[in-house]
Amino acid sequence: QVQLVESGGGLVQAGGSRRLSCTVSRIIFSINAMSWYRQTPGKQRELVAAITSGGITNYADSVKGRFTISRDNAKNMVYLQMNSLKPEDTAVYYCNVADIMYGGRYWGQGTQVTVSS
Repeated sequence: QVQLVESGGGLVQAGGSRRLSCTVSRIIFSINAMSWYRQTPGKQRELVAAITSGGITNYADSVKGRFTISRDNAKNMVYLQMNSLKPEDTAVYYCNVADIMYGGRYWGQGTQVTVSS
């Protein structure tokens, strides 16, 4: 079973920064695209950022210029650097992978980010 474990969430003031990390195991990490989603109560989970196996990145319009997704294939980790945080960034952030080799889509347990105004 593929496992994803997020860390780095917490309380931060508006304008501040936070770095989320996701450790991935039991998967051939380097060949898979990785992504970060977020969800607030009563809303659908939304894509925040994604990175391909080759390092090509994609961002939601709401976070472009503020968030940066990156990966370290040697450590099986993906990161989300969040700068200039806004109260509307408050959400549970989830790491996600769709296993390109064996199929299946996997989620971490989520990490709460709360941005105070």
